[in-house]
Amino acid sequence: MKFDFKKLLLPFVVAVIACIAVFSGIKLHSVKRQAETAVSIIKADGEKYALDSIKQLIVVYNDYPEETSATLVALENNGISWSVKFGPLKAHIGRDGFASPGMKREGDEKTPTGLFALKRMFSYDPDVKTGLSFTQTTSADKWVDDPESDCYNEHVRGDTDARSFEKLLLGSDAYKYCVVIEYNTDPVVKGMGSAIFFHLGDGPTSGCVDINERMMKKILKWLSVDLNPHILMGSKTVLLTKAGN
Repeated sequence: MKFDFKKLLLPFVVAVIACIAVFSGIKLHSVKRQAETAVSIIKADGEKYALDSIKQLIVVYNDYPEETSATLVALENNGISWSVKFGPLKAHIGRDGFASPGMKREGDEKTPTGLFALKRMFSYDPDVKTGLSFTQTTSADKWVDDPESDCYNEHVRGDTDARSFEKLLLGSDAYKYCVVIEYNTDPVVKGMGSAIFFHLGDGPTSGCVDINERMMKKILKWLSVDLNPHILMGSKTVLLTKAGN
């Protein structure tokens, strides 16, 4: 679905695009025009968000869609202006880079492009310093990735008749801190992709975003559901160079 530009706060998007440009060494010739273009490819997961209510934003971008390395910048809004809280930081995305806007599919190993909420997380630890909704992971916790299941792209604790799912308690630390990126969660569209997380790691993923543990802890402590945190993901070529198309 496309946003109604009249319902968007253009200065918000300008700040995001300007931030990407600064850290990419790009000179903006027409910030407003590029911002409007970026807005046209931002997808909210089934609903329109009032962008002026977003006070925390994580931006993840790379130079070209097919690249697996990415840059992460965390921004916050004090009610007057946007500033950088963390970054730029090294991150990784899907093994096949970013999907084109609206083209993410199950099993394609691409990270979706768009704007998505950050509301909840799972952790192996019994307690985490964060303002997100928190669940301690157990061996019974799963995330269903079977497109034919009624529980597709949902968290399940206990038995499931789904043919495939991801265990959230792994033998590695990858999901030690696992933030749900609310992609294709409300409503869920079967086959459009599932289990998109922000988690620990140092290499390409199956479609998630990963960073190192030290910075993850800092970001988790900073994030608060009261500030309506979101993540904006996409390649620089999509977010910046489509102006005029």
